[in-house]
Amino acid sequence: MTDRCIKQMKTLSIAILTLVFGTTACQTKQAVTSEKPDTPNYTKPLAPGTKALERVSIQNWPDVGSAWESRDLFLRDSIDNSIKWFNAPSSRQWFPIEGVTHEQAKNSVIVLRQTLVNSDSKEEFLATVEENFDVYRSVGYDGNGTVLFTGYYSPDFHASKTPNTSFNAPLYNRPPDLITDPASGTPLGRKNTNGKIEPWPGRRELEKAGAFEGSELVYVKDTLDAYTIQVNGSARLRMDDGELMYIGYAGKTDQPYTGLGHSVLKAGLLPPEKLSLRAIRKLYDQNPKQVNDLIANNASYVFFKEYDGVNWPAGSLGVPVTAERSIATDKKIFPRGGVVLVDTTTRSLTGEKHSFTQFMIDQDTGGAIRAPGRADLFMGVGPTAGIKAGGQYAEGQLYYLFLKPDSIAIVQD
Repeated sequence: MTDRCIKQMKTLSIAILTLVFGTTACQTKQAVTSEKPDTPNYTKPLAPGTKALERVSIQNWPDVGSAWESRDLFLRDSIDNSIKWFNAPSSRQWFPIEGVTHEQAKNSVIVLRQTLVNSDSKEEFLATVEENFDVYRSVGYDGNGTVLFTGYYSPDFHASKTPNTSFNAPLYNRPPDLITDPASGTPLGRKNTNGKIEPWPGRRELEKAGAFEGSELVYVKDTLDAYTIQVNGSARLRMDDGELMYIGYAGKTDQPYTGLGHSVLKAGLLPPEKLSLRAIRKLYDQNPKQVNDLIANNASYVFFKEYDGVNWPAGSLGVPVTAERSIATDKKIFPRGGVVLVDTTTRSLTGEKHSFTQFMIDQDTGGAIRAPGRADLFMGVGPTAGIKAGGQYAEGQLYYLFLKPDSIAIVQD
């Protein structure tokens, strides 16, 4: 997660299974134990000088026609949100990237929207795309295009502005001594009394010292709720007076992330096949002290701010994210705001697998989404979306569509 995400606010209502399985900061899934030598390293970084995207020949294109058939008004709205972002002068600072210019990225979204709306058939749509667009594929974690797709959602929680017997777990405002990189938002540490930047202590040390007492923003039911919100990065809170409050990411410490699920498995409290947020909640209700001790293994600590919620839930671009139409990727290596085609599988609420070949818009990022082999699908808001996010763990391919160089100028100002 980055500070720039919260210049308007930060989504990252991060993958529910990051809480359960996460290994870096925000999102991972499934009980994949790092001890297995053959476990795929989906977070493997790009080698120096390596590009994240490779152009694919038309013979190797994904099923673009099927993606057109699954279009809907939500896709159109999501595209329009990206166009608004591209129209802001501040969007230019993120280009060029991967050889893609701001003009090319913006016009690609505009032309694809027009083509989606104006095409009367799959064949017409495909012909127009083939004439004007190139398709690029993420190299994936293995260099062969394999990407792990997990899911995330925006949760609802009950809360109170003041502590009481029902709400006693605080979420904190950003401390004034938290230092982040002004361009990337990467946490750098904290400024000490001598003006020097030093690393933050871990979660366990901070909480033991009561380091943030007096800077409480809001109180939720218990420390597991507070931790879940920290992992997700934003939340809609239903206050005890009946009002709604929206909070979003305002920064984090520079310490590493350890997923609660990893700690639960390591402690032998659950077998991998039984690991879920619901199971962890049951453990917490039975023995909160034990689970709190495992939560403290995550040295990273997240801070929040209140915002008006007009764009809630919003992604790292500061525009709303749309259920099953917005995707989170590593913005250090992938172009922002563009149209992607996701080719993977998803699960229904009852667990059945379904093929998922769909256009989405790259509008978000996440602390665990830090490589060409990782991407996160936004599943929506509330408990039902949480179930879908929790079941999302599948390999697939990630494609980007950009106008060919000689087609960029077809958009008229």
